[in-house]
Amino acid sequence: MHLRSKQPNLGTTIFTVMSALANETGAINLSQGFPNYPCDPKLLDLVSKYLNKGMNQYAPMPGVPVLSQRLAEKIKSLYGADYNPATEITICPGATESLFSAIMAFVHPGDEVIVIEPAYDCYVPSIELAGGKAIPYALKAPDWKVDWTELAKLVSEKTSMIIINTPHNPLGTILDETDLEALQNLVAGTNIIVLSDEVYEHLVLEEGAQHCSVMRYPDLRARSLAVFSFGKTLHATGWKLGYIVGDERLMREFRKVHQFNVFSANTPMQYAIADYLEDASVYNSLPDFFTKKRDFFLDLIKDSPFNCRPSQGTYFQLADFSNISEEADTDFAIRMTKEFGVAVIPVSAFYSNKLDNKVIRFCFAKTDETLLAAAERINKVF
Repeated sequence: MHLRSKQPNLGTTIFTVMSALANETGAINLSQGFPNYPCDPKLLDLVSKYLNKGMNQYAPMPGVPVLSQRLAEKIKSLYGADYNPATEITICPGATESLFSAIMAFVHPGDEVIVIEPAYDCYVPSIELAGGKAIPYALKAPDWKVDWTELAKLVSEKTSMIIINTPHNPLGTILDETDLEALQNLVAGTNIIVLSDEVYEHLVLEEGAQHCSVMRYPDLRARSLAVFSFGKTLHATGWKLGYIVGDERLMREFRKVHQFNVFSANTPMQYAIADYLEDASVYNSLPDFFTKKRDFFLDLIKDSPFNCRPSQGTYFQLADFSNISEEADTDFAIRMTKEFGVAVIPVSAFYSNKLDNKVIRFCFAKTDETLLAAAERINKVF
């Protein structure tokens, strides 16, 4: 039987490759973005409570109402935006499903989607599966800032969507008010939808900065879908729970895909999270928590040969290795893993043209013991 692949040029994700290499070599895994410390026991107790209460059957397709209501209240408090919890918020089994279903719902064959690169590696394959074409806009080192005048030149009659990501994975940068206002002006009067990946919304680490969500801007809000992740907020990436927020007209179309893709998300965990989020400190404390981790890690490797600008957001830290080697970043990442025992991610993997800026990414969402052990090895790199 002859198989005709829909993604003949698509390989294995870099996260899988580097984590597998870490396991094979016994390296400390600072590549894939997940914490190696437990989530709050209070949250685990709440999950157990609802498991034992028998909340173990299908949740409603849009999500458990009490959780959607809690999220609507949270959004109003943080961003001043009013969303109807029944018609404008959908709970999903992970942010990646939200992104995939949104792209499948709105990207038609022949459409163009502007993707700001380096980009989370699910965007482009999803666009291509929908029959669309990804149009990359490449951010450049060392500032990694969007030139909106240049990006605007990529907009055409075929542009149906622009995907943004803030705080940014893998760069650890953030978009500010100037960026969101420029985007709002760019899409005004068009049929372009904005898909905003905001899974690290609570991990803004830049002093004095706030998360600039599309939800803060009424004109953007009307044409945007914003994606969020409980895994990032609750230190529980393995639960694969997230949610998507958008105007009712957009959400109606999104749910047409979502219902036949996964239908619904984990029931007892939705109830548990609804209770847990009654205490706003569980997410309001995250910037301080991760700023301390970032600063602790950077202090540990300050005498290493890497050049690091403090991350503005997420729990990722970029490191420029151009003073160490002229190797391709993919080769350097493999050598870091095999020879020095620390697994990292080469940033070129997030560019469609594999642009190599001689930069790798560390994940610092680890215990202090893990970061200490990793730093001891990083300081020996030459």
